Amino acid sequence: MPFDIDCEIRLSVDGEVIVDARRAMLLKKIAQVGSLVRAADDIGISLRDAKRFLEIMSAPAGDVVSFAGRGRAELTDRGRALLDEFETRSRSANSQVKNLWKKPWITADGIVVMGGKVVLVKRGREPFKGMYALPGGIVEYGETAEECVVREMEEETGLRTRVLDLVGVYSRADRDPRGHFITLAFNLTPVGGGLRGGDDAAEAALFPLERLPQLATDHGTILADALRKRDQCRSDIAHCVPTDEKERK
Repeated sequence: MPFDIDCEIRLSVDGEVIVDARRAMLLKKIAQVGSLVRAADDIGISLRDAKRFLEIMSAPAGDVVSFAGRGRAELTDRGRALLDEFETRSRSANSQVKNLWKKPWITADGIVVMGGKVVLVKRGREPFKGMYALPGGIVEYGETAEECVVREMEEETGLRTRVLDLVGVYSRADRDPRGHFITLAFNLTPVGGGLRGGDDAAEAALFPLERLPQLATDHGTILADALRKRDQCRSDIAHCVPTDEKERK
């Protein structure tokens, strides 16, 4: 069963509560209807209690309500300032409480390319169940992102790998329907093992780069970035070959 969480704000002076939710409601209602009697009746308190609330709120720094003829009442500058302060702090506090347990999750995804083919896994669970994706998973407490991607790659594909380089960081909040997942993507190279499906992957397979299936979430973008980085690295290495070695070739 889901539960809603909220909090109650109280404004205090020298340890004494001046404004709480009920007293702020009285101020707000007076501002709306222009009458203390009607305001008290609308929020379900007696006129006596309403006057006592006003005395408590007025004690530290002056009246919060001014009265005119025919029972008219309106907030003073002090009253409006108190109400504004209470509402501002209440919105801020409730927003913080509402999001108290929300935090981004850190994940690591790996790209392995062998002979013009990339390793993909078919997701066995939601979200994106049945779609192909890059192998990867959530970084565990005490684990580096590099350790995570190597572990997840072996668990999901059977391949033992090592990290070549960081492709990029993918942090858009709406990229995963489960919540805010920040992914660090790495180029990897195989060092052992054999290709097979495992863990939450229904299967693992090699796909030609020119004939890729539709990929889950933004993995198509991640793969494209990884391939560009691999091409750039190969180009940089070629440029570093000594001139005499190029001539021998």
